[in-house]
Amino acid sequence: MEFLINNMAPIMFGALVLFLLFGYPVAFALAANGMVFGFIGMELGLLHPALFQALPERVFGIMANDTLLAIPFFTFMGLVLERSGMAEDLLDTIGQLFGPMRGGLAYAVIFVGALLAATTGVVAASVISMGLISLPIMLRYGYDKRLASGVIAASGTLAQIIPPSLVLIIMADQLGKSVGDMYEGAMVPGLVLTSLYVGYVALLTIIKPNAAPALPLEARSLRGAKLLVRVLTTLVPPLVLIFLVLGTIFLGIATPTEGGAMGAAGALILALMRRRLSVSLLKQAMDTTAKLSSFVVFILVGSTVFGLVFRAVNGDLWVEHLLTSLPGGQLGFLIVVNILVFVLAFFLDFFELSFIIVPLLGPVAEKLGIDLIWFGVLLGVNMQTSFMHPPFGFALFYLRSVAPASIKTTDIYWGAVPFVCIQIIMVALIIIFPGMISYGDPAHHTPTQQESEAMDLNSLMQQQEGGSAESGEEPQNELLKQLQQNNN
Repeated sequence: MEFLINNMAPIMFGALVLFLLFGYPVAFALAANGMVFGFIGMELGLLHPALFQALPERVFGIMANDTLLAIPFFTFMGLVLERSGMAEDLLDTIGQLFGPMRGGLAYAVIFVGALLAATTGVVAASVISMGLISLPIMLRYGYDKRLASGVIAASGTLAQIIPPSLVLIIMADQLGKSVGDMYEGAMVPGLVLTSLYVGYVALLTIIKPNAAPALPLEARSLRGAKLLVRVLTTLVPPLVLIFLVLGTIFLGIATPTEGGAMGAAGALILALMRRRLSVSLLKQAMDTTAKLSSFVVFILVGSTVFGLVFRAVNGDLWVEHLLTSLPGGQLGFLIVVNILVFVLAFFLDFFELSFIIVPLLGPVAEKLGIDLIWFGVLLGVNMQTSFMHPPFGFALFYLRSVAPASIKTTDIYWGAVPFVCIQIIMVALIIIFPGMISYGDPAHHTPTQQESEAMDLNSLMQQQEGGSAESGEEPQNELLKQLQQNNN
C-alpha cells in the first residue's frame, strides 16, 4: 500500500499506456484512467473528495475556448476545397509546367502538396487527392514506384506543419500560446522541409535518371500563352485565399478563428466560382467537420480528467524531476524528448500525442528556459513522422487505399523511409539553428545572456538574503516595509 501511495504517478501513466495498447478509444481511456485513479487516491487518503468538483468548470472552459473554434473552420475550408476539384486543377496545371524537367511530376506533387497544406490543412484530403490523380500518371510515364508513393505520402503530410495546420492550433492551446505566433513560427520550417523534399528528388534524378523521367512531348498538351493563362487562373485563387487566411493573421488584422471563418467563406466562394458547389458537397463537408470537431473535444475532455488527477498525485513533479535531471541540460532534454515523441508516434497519432504528452513536457521546457513557441513547432515537425512511420503511418494507409494493385504495400513503406529520414534531419536542423523559428518581436522571446546572468545574480542575492535573515540579520525588503509604514 505504501508503494502504491509513493508511486501513484508512474503507475497511473503506465496504466494509461496499457489502456491504449489494448486499443481502447483514447478519449475514454484517458477519462476512465483519471476517474479510476482518482477514486483509488481518495480511498488511500491521498486525494480530497472535493477534487472532482473542479471538473465541470474545466469542461465548460473547454466549450468556451475560442481558440478551438478555428479547428472546425479550417477543417470545413479544406474539405470544401478538396471536394471542389482544386487539387485536380493544380496537379494538372503544375504537372504541365514542370513536365519538361526530369522529376517534373514529383516536383509538381511537392509544390501542390505545399499549396494544399496552406489551404486545406488536412493530411487525408491531400494524400488521397494526389494518390488518385498523380500516382497513375507517374506510373504510366515510368516513375519508380517507391519514389512516386513516397513523394505523394510525404507531400501530403506537409499539411501538418505548414499553416493553417490543425496540430499547431492544438499545440498552441495546450502550451497556452498564441495560434498566430505558432503559425508564424512554423512558416519557415515548413518551407525549408518542402525544399529538402525537392532537393532529395533533384539528387535522385542525377543519381538515377530513369527513376523520374521527363514527360514526353505528346503528354504536354499546354504550351506558351495557353499554359501561362492556365497557370494564372489556377494558381491565383488559392494564393489569394492563403493571403486572406494567413496574411490577415500574420498582420494582426484577424485572429486565427476569424481567419478560419474567412477561409471557410472563401472556400465556398471558390467552389461557387468553379460551379462545383452542391448540397451533397456541403453535407459531406459539414458531416466530416462535425465528426472531427467532436473527436477533438472528446479527447480534450478525457485529457482534462486525466490531467486533473495526474497533477493532484504530483505527476507533473514526477515528470519534471525525471526530465530536468537528464544530463546535458536543454540539449539533453530536447534529444530525449524528440526520441520519445518519435517512438510514441509509431503507436499514437498527433492528436493523442498533443493531448497526452505535450501538457507534461511544456512546463518542463519552460522551466529549462526553452521558448514554448519554438518547442511547439519542433514537436510539430517531429509529430509529422507519425503519418509516415511504417507500418502504422496514416498517410501510408490513405495512399494504400487509393493506390493501384501494381504497387505493393512494401513499395509504399520503402518509399516513405527516405522522407522520414528527411523529417528527422529537419528536427536536427531546428535544434542546431534555433533562429529558423521566428515570430513577432524577437526581443521579447527569450532573455539575452546578460539578462540570464542578471537573473542568476538576483536569485543568488535572494538566497543570500534568506540566509542572512535566518542568522538574525534583517533583509532589505523588511527595511522597505518599515519605511513604507513610517511614511503612512
